[in-house]
Amino acid sequence: MSLLVAIIAILAALYMLAVLTEDFFIPAIDRIAQRLRMSSDAAGATLLAAGSSAPEFFTALIAVFGLAGGGDTADVGTGTIVGSAVFNILVIIGAAALYKAVKLQWQPVVRDMIFYILTIIMLLLAFSDGKIVLLEAISFVLVYGVYVWTVMKWRKWLKYDDVAIQEEVDAKIRKGLGMALYKLLNVVIPDPRLKPKLYVASFLLAIAGIGALSFILVDQVIVIAGLLHINPTFLALTVVAAGTSVPDMIGSMVVAKQGRGDMAVSNAVGSNVFNILFGLGIPWLLVLLFSKDSVVVGTANLTSSVLLLLATVIAIIFLLVVRKWRIGQKSGLVLIALYIAYCIYVAFTVA
Repeated sequence: MSLLVAIIAILAALYMLAVLTEDFFIPAIDRIAQRLRMSSDAAGATLLAAGSSAPEFFTALIAVFGLAGGGDTADVGTGTIVGSAVFNILVIIGAAALYKAVKLQWQPVVRDMIFYILTIIMLLLAFSDGKIVLLEAISFVLVYGVYVWTVMKWRKWLKYDDVAIQEEVDAKIRKGLGMALYKLLNVVIPDPRLKPKLYVASFLLAIAGIGALSFILVDQVIVIAGLLHINPTFLALTVVAAGTSVPDMIGSMVVAKQGRGDMAVSNAVGSNVFNILFGLGIPWLLVLLFSKDSVVVGTANLTSSVLLLLATVIAIIFLLVVRKWRIGQKSGLVLIALYIAYCIYVAFTVA
């Protein structure tokens, strides 16, 4: 019975995350980007990436402080970030390509990939001794600041056109359970598409909701791992990672439908840069400042996934160059197939 309750709690939390993010959080982020007059790729790499990655951030924050599950859960947060990075780079870009083939502008893609490779190398170095110290946590946060500054300046340094929105997406009409859940959330959180002046309130309240749902996810994953005697890092790398990436998937699909392929790719890559540098850097920094001298990480279970992530990025860059920065259905299928292979690998090596 406890196992069934835990599974139902996880599925309910993931579904609520999807509705909360799609109908409230992403529209609020998009409204902020419009007010700041950001280009599509800059908004995708920063605001949309940071906003849609909120579940991963809160999962890592809750896990690293051991606030759920009654034990040392730091590897659950780290595993979620690493697994989410693999999901983002393969499934989200692949799904966006399946949805609508696009020709990417090389300038923003090169920018994001350079920082992403640097981010992965930093993560490998941090994992090398099995613990995270204060200087490493500070360096992660500082490099993310440099990334955001570079994103804002990049279009001035390398002249390229922004991609105009081809169509507007109206508020999604939900039915059944989805509609009931939307109405329930709308009692507390204003829909920024219907009440655009309240987008700041929508943003803040949605963050609070995402934080609460992330707590449930971490707590129930630890419960299931204990009941089934499964390595919780395995669940974090796969189930929780894919679930918390739902907002990233939704965000990329929406902008791909609008014809902003560059924004979809920048969201996927920018989300990974945010997840690793900020999503891990801030929780590590906070716990090291207030309660610990170092954060222990299970390198045996995580390093191989990070190395695979680096290989995946190199493969994607090669694919884009060979196809002259075009990404379509065949490329999308290849990327999704690679993710399935990754899950099989993790199942045999970590679980």
